[in-house]
Amino acid sequence: MKEMSVRNIVLESKPVKHYGITSPISLAPPKEIDHIYTQKLIEAMKPFGVFEDSDELNHRLVVLGKLNNLVKEWIAEISESKNLPPSVVASVGGKIFTFGSYRLGVHTKGADIDALCVAPRHVERADFFQSFVEKLKCQEGIKNLRAVEDAFVPVIKFEFDNIEIDLVFARLALQTIPDTLDLREDSRLRSLDIRCIRSLNGCRVTDEILHLVPNKENFRLTLRAVKLWAKRRGIYSNMLGFLGGVSWAMLVARTCQLYPNAVASTLVHKFFLVFSKWEWPNPVLLKQPEESNLNLPVWDPRVNPADRYHLMPIITPAYPQQNSTYNVSTSTRTVMVEEFRQGLAVTDEILQGKSDWSKLLELPIFFQKYRHYIVLTACASTEENHLEWVGLVESKIRVLVGNLERNEFITLAHVNPQSFPGNKEHSGDSEYVSMWFLGICFKKVENAESVNIDLTYDIQSFTDTVYRQANNINMLKEGMRIEATHVKKKQLHNFLPAEVLLKKKKQSIPDITQNACGLESKRTSLDGSCLDSSRDTDTGTPFTSPNFFSKVCNPNSLPVTEALRNTVPEKKSTTTEKPLDVTVPLESVKGFSIPVIGSSMYLNTASFNRECHHNTSKEISLYTEVESTVAITAEPSVICTIPTVVGRNVVHHLISPPHSAPQPPPHLNGKSNISPKGAISKRPHSPPLEESPKRLKDTEELIGLDSTLEEPSPNEEVKKDTVDNLGGEVMPIPTIGATRFQRLSSKELPDAASPVPTNSIRVIKNSIRLTLNR
Repeated sequence: MKEMSVRNIVLESKPVKHYGITSPISLAPPKEIDHIYTQKLIEAMKPFGVFEDSDELNHRLVVLGKLNNLVKEWIAEISESKNLPPSVVASVGGKIFTFGSYRLGVHTKGADIDALCVAPRHVERADFFQSFVEKLKCQEGIKNLRAVEDAFVPVIKFEFDNIEIDLVFARLALQTIPDTLDLREDSRLRSLDIRCIRSLNGCRVTDEILHLVPNKENFRLTLRAVKLWAKRRGIYSNMLGFLGGVSWAMLVARTCQLYPNAVASTLVHKFFLVFSKWEWPNPVLLKQPEESNLNLPVWDPRVNPADRYHLMPIITPAYPQQNSTYNVSTSTRTVMVEEFRQGLAVTDEILQGKSDWSKLLELPIFFQKYRHYIVLTACASTEENHLEWVGLVESKIRVLVGNLERNEFITLAHVNPQSFPGNKEHSGDSEYVSMWFLGICFKKVENAESVNIDLTYDIQSFTDTVYRQANNINMLKEGMRIEATHVKKKQLHNFLPAEVLLKKKKQSIPDITQNACGLESKRTSLDGSCLDSSRDTDTGTPFTSPNFFSKVCNPNSLPVTEALRNTVPEKKSTTTEKPLDVTVPLESVKGFSIPVIGSSMYLNTASFNRECHHNTSKEISLYTEVESTVAITAEPSVICTIPTVVGRNVVHHLISPPHSAPQPPPHLNGKSNISPKGAISKRPHSPPLEESPKRLKDTEELIGLDSTLEEPSPNEEVKKDTVDNLGGEVMPIPTIGATRFQRLSSKELPDAASPVPTNSIRVIKNSIRLTLNR
């Protein structure tokens, strides 16, 4: 008996392994009712085609097997052509790895497969895009083959037996590639060029995520549900500033780490609970960042000033660690956080038996939320040109969102990721038209009977950026044009069919218009606290997002307890909304602030470093400029349009930028910069502050994932002459000589500060001006 007692003491004292950088919130096993709710969740998802049957899965395996054999044959042929010994040729190997949604096991019916071809050191990238492409052309079942060698991540796209495949390439510093190769080892990155590192990054991140979740099946089912919900709610788009596939995967993985024994129905609910209370911009991490001696750039706001401006950092677990959400803006974060809160309210009802899972997957009421909209129209004369043009315009819409956010009178610019076909009534002679809609929240200036708002600069800056970049990649062709139109909600029927607009408002779901912007001065919160976009943390909740620095914080110091598992929405309260202005002058960032619950302590960088050495687990946040928000009303106004068209005649001269008025320092005490007479210090067109750090280049989502290795680039926006009195005057944009100074290293889109277009462009600039009355 004594030996048994000693053994039990030893077992009890042995630390339990946990996943993630903190201990779990709850280890509670699932109850029978949890399994019932999980089965109901599966049934609710089936009509949306998120599950493949066994025949489709087997077909994918057969196709990947054929592709793997082709790669091995091709590498052996290349080895022979380079006079390698027969013994080496026989064992040289080569392998296909998958990543993205297929590797995670959450792909949907008809989805493509992201794959990586790994070759030994003597096989060059040029071989991949030449001889391997030729080999693919000779294979039966291959169609729609196209190589994009100059892309940010070079890729070959094709269909193999009706399965779409995106194939990237990496060669390792190895003589042979065995079938047992593990890409998770950091040493595999040694001596590789940046393109190979980018290609490997997708596989490394995906594999690392799967190794960091306690139960893969529960993770996969939960991720399927969350991705379907995000797509249905219009917040699944890395390109437009929401989250992409790998970011959603990492949020779900973190939830699984905090509730390792929970089943999918519980995990979906806890997902909304955790991230509706997360104190952004504290980063989401699946593991402590590990240092390496490879000297690759990693996400670290202590070292990289630009990283301090990321609003919703979700950090990839594989070296080199990157922020997969660098595209997120103030508006998109506000929209997503409110969706988290609405998701929490709905799942509370579901788990209480008051509703079912279909309610969670209802479509949003985007066209009922706002009183004002911007309609962005892209037109082209041919189908081929239209596909190219739409892709470019869509990739830059987040630039327009940023421009609008910086306008002194706008508190929220909410882009709907879905594009709609246009009608000829609004497109003129163009046969191919696509439209996007942005919901706009205006704020009212106190003590002013009416406010004149000019959106001309914000929109014209965006359209000029698109045209410049189209020229820089030789895409711009006759007939390609962009139009931006302001409309009120009651005018949307001129652009969209009735079935899109006539959706009944769901009264049980809080309206983001009331919660996130200035259309109403007060908001209602599900958890009793304000969704205050002027602050980066919510000190009213017990949930603290962890410090991310390696070997700095105590993993067990996170003040989260079992109480969070049983948290239910509290009685609603109302507070005044304060919007966030993310254009913070660099000198205003005195270092990281480290807020303590119930305190307002701010430390400089040196103090921060001292705290880190004492294993603190305090949150990291950034100073922000605070402005006040009040409600607005508006008189009916006519539809205003800024069309821009490609033409030929242009006067070659440069437009001088306006003189920048000095900006007052931001207030950190919650007070606004509004003068007693209601004047606001920001300029009417609100260009970016010169002290702001340069934003990262815009790229396609890295090989199906969000994580990217990016270099800084010049600012997206270019200063230009005032547009207050433009009217309908034809204004040329600057041109330069026919010789491009620098060749773009990839198909990564350049920014507005790149060389000005060599083609002649005729840009018609019309004003968009509004008058909002009290």
